[in-house]
Amino acid sequence: MKWIDIPPVWLVLALVMAWQISVLQPQVLAISHPALDLLGGLLVGAGLVLMLLAVAEMRKRKTTVIPHMEADALVTTGVFSRSRNPIYLGDALILAGLALRWDAPVALLLVALFVATITQRFIVPEENRLRRKFRADFARYCEKTRRWL
Repeated sequence: MKWIDIPPVWLVLALVMAWQISVLQPQVLAISHPALDLLGGLLVGAGLVLMLLAVAEMRKRKTTVIPHMEADALVTTGVFSRSRNPIYLGDALILAGLALRWDAPVALLLVALFVATITQRFIVPEENRLRRKFRADFARYCEKTRRWL
């Protein structure tokens, strides 16, 4: 079942919940402002770009993007010099952006829940594997680069 326990599945679940919130929330909670549509679109776009840049950087270093697999290289360049988890950050931006586009501000609470879930299910185990494999290099990387931003 590990093949189904991957971050995109968790993102889709969060997006489905955000969509349901947008459908079911009372109209009183809707904001409906063009600026929020624009902001939502920008967040989705930024999330997609961030993810594409991260995948390209990982491909360049010939390492896996699949969370449960062993990394062949410690990627610290490109977008990874700003965030240790740019793909997960991109996921969170997409979730936040679509919650705004769908006029579901209450669904923004799902971003925090998504980040906590991803941190526990994927980031902590990934960091433990990287710590064991790359030891001092990973420790130095953690000292200078934040987990999210």
